[in-house]
Amino acid sequence: MYDIVGKIEEALRELLMSFILSNLGTMFSDVNSKTGSIAGEVGQSPQAWNGSIFSMIQNLSNTVIIPIAGMIITFVLGYELITMVTEKNNMHDFETGIFIKWFFKAFVAIFLVTHTFDFVMGIFDLGQQLVSRAAGVIGAETAIDVSATVTDLTAAMEDMELGEILQLALETMLISMCMKIISILITVVLYGRMIEIYIYTSVAPVPFATLTNREWGQIGNNYARGLLALGFQGFFIMVIVGIYCVLVRSMTVAEDIHSALFSIGAYTVILCFALFKTGSISKSIFNAH
Repeated sequence: MYDIVGKIEEALRELLMSFILSNLGTMFSDVNSKTGSIAGEVGQSPQAWNGSIFSMIQNLSNTVIIPIAGMIITFVLGYELITMVTEKNNMHDFETGIFIKWFFKAFVAIFLVTHTFDFVMGIFDLGQQLVSRAAGVIGAETAIDVSATVTDLTAAMEDMELGEILQLALETMLISMCMKIISILITVVLYGRMIEIYIYTSVAPVPFATLTNREWGQIGNNYARGLLALGFQGFFIMVIVGIYCVLVRSMTVAEDIHSALFSIGAYTVILCFALFKTGSISKSIFNAH
């Protein structure tokens, strides 16, 4: 009878240990794949992320927004000309040089609107270069050694009682499920950023049409700061991912398994929260509203 109970206990131990190792291996593999996918997603330009959406946005901008921007340029330049003529002592100190200045402003305004996409993509190309260089520095230091962790944990579980192994199995299952949910939230952050980029890009000619005017130019200036904030948000995301991976990689799971597992879960929650904050942090740095 004792042999039967012992064999059942041993079978349960082996089953639970296999379940724990499977959960842990999947958990760390998810960390490695998710951090790699974040770098890949953030490092893509709007054209490369989804060419069909980019083409649609570009067509909308060219066919719908640019005509509106042309109307705004007409209004702004007319207002600018009236202001330049009347500000010189109500036309008593009239200078013909103001027309040269006005024609120059008109040329710059038209040039900016007709080359809006070039300027916008240039900003995002700059952000992409920052992300690519950051990925080269961060990526080499953030890969978690799954095999070594599993080997250490297997040795540690040999000395555990059945009840402790059962508790560990429940913990790994819970944390593994939480990390999968957080992975979905991280995907939401990355997709949300790209959608925001497309929305910004679609209306770019309108704020660009106001840049040459002193009063209306704040619209264009704030828009340009918003573009810079979106471009640099990718770099901030890479910094956060690098910090997260270094924290997870530096933990020794075998020494205190329960504490290490909940620490991984806590770090992952912090990662998700910090990624949600990157947009507001970037806008705060560039003073974009």
